[in-house]
Order: sequence, then structure tokens, then C-alpha cells
Amino acid sequence: MQASGFDVNPVAESRFVGRTVRWSLLAAVCLALFPASHAQTVTVSGRYQCASATVEGKTVPCSAAPLTLKNDGRFELRGWEGNYLVTGEWVELSDSVVRSRAKIEAGHKIVFRYHGKHGWCEMVFERRVAEMGKTSLS
Repeated sequence: MQASGFDVNPVAESRFVGRTVRWSLLAAVCLALFPASHAQTVTVSGRYQCASATVEGKTVPCSAAPLTLKNDGRFELRGWEGNYLVTGEWVELSDSVVRSRAKIEAGHKIVFRYHGKHGWCEMVFERRVAEMGKTSLS
């Protein structure tokens, strides 16, 4: 007579334990090899200058303030401060009320596309990179 009412097959139980251990080890290795990304991505942080602005397909003088993405996941843009998060090819700027998303493009560029009061707008910001002691647009 069994005390628990469950039929325990020792072979099936050892297979289950073996599979569980293997999957746990695989998960631990994957987590170690592929760590999660954080907002303070070093390759994105920096100071970006407005390189070009387009409104309704026409190029206009770009007078926007610089965009600064800090290493700690915070940003500054013309007095607007908040946090940013990089997800794939997008960077999302947000504070407690407003959220804005921009595309990260080749050549250290961040491109905002939005519908403003004068129609569709595109603002391209390029990161300043210090090279051999001087600062220039990359």
C-alpha cells in the first residue's frame, strides 16, 4: 500500500530532473552571453547638433537646440529633460507627460519625424565626435 496515492516511476522522475537541469543550464548560459541592454548605451549617448530640418518637403534653416543623451539614461533638449530608452533602431525620449520616438540612423544620426503645425517635419540630429583633440560633426 502506498502512502501518497501517486505512482512514482523512478526512471521518469530522473528523466524529468535531467531535462530540468539541462534547460536551467542552457538558460543561465544564454543570460550570461546575451545581457539585457540598458538606456545608457555608450554608443548612443553624446551631444547631437541639428544638421538639417525639412518642413513639408522643403529644407529650412535648422535652429534647434542641441540634443544631449547622457550615459545615465537621461536627456536634455531645449529645457526639456527626461529619460531615454534605446530599443533596437529607435530611441524614445520621455518625461512624466510627453513621449517622443526617433529613429537611429547610420552616421551617428537621430531622426525625428512628426506632424507639426506647418505639416510633416523631419529633424536630423548628428552626434559630435571628438577626434584628435577637435570636435566635428561625424
